[in-house]
Amino acid sequence: MTSELFSPLSLPSGQVLGNRIAKAAMEENLADDGQLPGHRLRELYRRWAAGGSGLLITGNVMVHAEALTGPAGVVLDEAAPLEPFTAWAEAARSGGGAAWMQINHPGRQVPAGMPGVVWGPSAVGLDLGRHSGRFGRPVAMTPEQIEATVARFAVTARRAEQAGFDGVEIHAAHGYLLSQFLSPLVNRRTDAWGGSLENRARMLLDVVRAVRDAVSSSFAVAVKLNSADFQRGGFDAGDARQVIGMLAPLGVDLVEVSGGSYESPAMTGRPADERTRAREAYFLDLARDLARTSPVPLMLTGGITRRGTAEDVLADGVALVGMGTALAVTPDLPDRWRHGREADRRIRPVSWSDKALASAASMAQVRHQMRRVAHGRAPRPGTHPARALLCEQGRQRGALRRYRTWLTTTRHGGATTSWAG
Repeated sequence: MTSELFSPLSLPSGQVLGNRIAKAAMEENLADDGQLPGHRLRELYRRWAAGGSGLLITGNVMVHAEALTGPAGVVLDEAAPLEPFTAWAEAARSGGGAAWMQINHPGRQVPAGMPGVVWGPSAVGLDLGRHSGRFGRPVAMTPEQIEATVARFAVTARRAEQAGFDGVEIHAAHGYLLSQFLSPLVNRRTDAWGGSLENRARMLLDVVRAVRDAVSSSFAVAVKLNSADFQRGGFDAGDARQVIGMLAPLGVDLVEVSGGSYESPAMTGRPADERTRAREAYFLDLARDLARTSPVPLMLTGGITRRGTAEDVLADGVALVGMGTALAVTPDLPDRWRHGREADRRIRPVSWSDKALASAASMAQVRHQMRRVAHGRAPRPGTHPARALLCEQGRQRGALRRYRTWLTTTRHGGATTSWAG
């Protein structure tokens, strides 16, 4: 069945994606001991690779061993062994599609009780009402820490290429560190990294330059960017348009458009100010406007589950359709679309009144599906969100013990550290 969805996409680096469907990044929380990818991640990505997507983007891989979004996160830094990542890349590329590694630093979005650092552009903590205590209190980064973090992104990108990945996606959305620097609500600096949008974008642009310099010209470099933070006075669509313009001359192949943060979880369909579509393609209206002037190809992710919606996205000028939850439930959805079929099942949205808790439960539901697929079982989208959340919390406690032991004994030899590096 002929469709633009199944036409190739040529990127500025010369890389060609086989079709216009991408498996978007979802945080798997499936790291093995040593914060490394193991059998479960290989099995999960081998299953997605067989499903027909032209591109698979991994869940966020941390560039700093002392700063994780959760204790079961994967870390690729200068000290990590490369062989597990090579095996992961091979699994992700086994179906003939491209595989990109999403690389990230959480900044202030680090759970309370985690060892390591909680950094931000400014000492502004997360405001989640009664849930604010779930996250650590950040300290403002020094210029030296900013420069060291830029270098860490470059190291991770270089090693991802060495491992066999086809590209990296730099995460500058969803309220993580680079997104925090872009936000006037979080970034209250008065130095070269604060104030004007040009200054607030400085760290992201420096990261892109450093990454581009560290990898080959044929290696894809993409950026995930919020179309808006969905918070009054925050990063908005006008800012996004300007930042895309700043990225274009730096050799960026693609900008993925998303939105929201932990404080306003628009990426799960529950923004604080209700400006996303209620059901599908949450950010399409904003992406359509950005696509009219964007000098680089755009990818849209957020709530897409049906082929008709995906084709509407492409018709509005977006180059690539990203899906996360839909592929966690139906890993072969692209092949189904190719043959005129749709998904049999979907995860029902979590409609709890507490948006922070609902967002956490939604993500736990999705990770529950990925965990089942990683163990060779069929997804079970009917799992109650409260059950998924409770099970995940139990697993996280065990992962935290393992991460703390690894960080303090393996990485730091049992020595006391100030976590200043």
